[in-house]
Amino acid sequence: PQVFLGAAFGWAVPMVYAAQTNSVPPLAWLLFVATVIWAVVYDTMYAMVDRDDDVKIGVKSTAILFGELDKVLISFFQVLFFITLMLIGQKAELGIVYYSGVFVALLFAIYHQYLIKDRLPAKCMAAFLNNNCLGFVVFVGIALDYASNMLLN
Repeated sequence: PQVFLGAAFGWAVPMVYAAQTNSVPPLAWLLFVATVIWAVVYDTMYAMVDRDDDVKIGVKSTAILFGELDKVLISFFQVLFFITLMLIGQKAELGIVYYSGVFVALLFAIYHQYLIKDRLPAKCMAAFLNNNCLGFVVFVGIALDYASNMLLN
């Protein structure tokens, strides 16, 4: 379900590009990929909360699929997410303000790893919920980078 959630949320990116520009450039696909990866990360953290219930009722979550490798694979997908964010910054020619936001987001991701380290449901839920902060600082980095460029040009 986590990949489908990411695809459903992320599909808005190419749709908006297509509606606004009549094209879907590589940057749009990078944003789509970042959205899918991020959803896999945060929704796997959520799935870790109710893993036992999901096993009982037959839900095929990534937390169950990943098994004991859940934390390692979340880390792997977090790395992919940040690589994608760096590629987005490069492709969109974003500056230091954007990369500062990405750095702060990286600190949140490290904090999330700390929270999920023992697989305690309450801490996994806290990591899941804290992803709104991660997304917010990336958004603010993008918005402030564009705003600073507009003011300087």
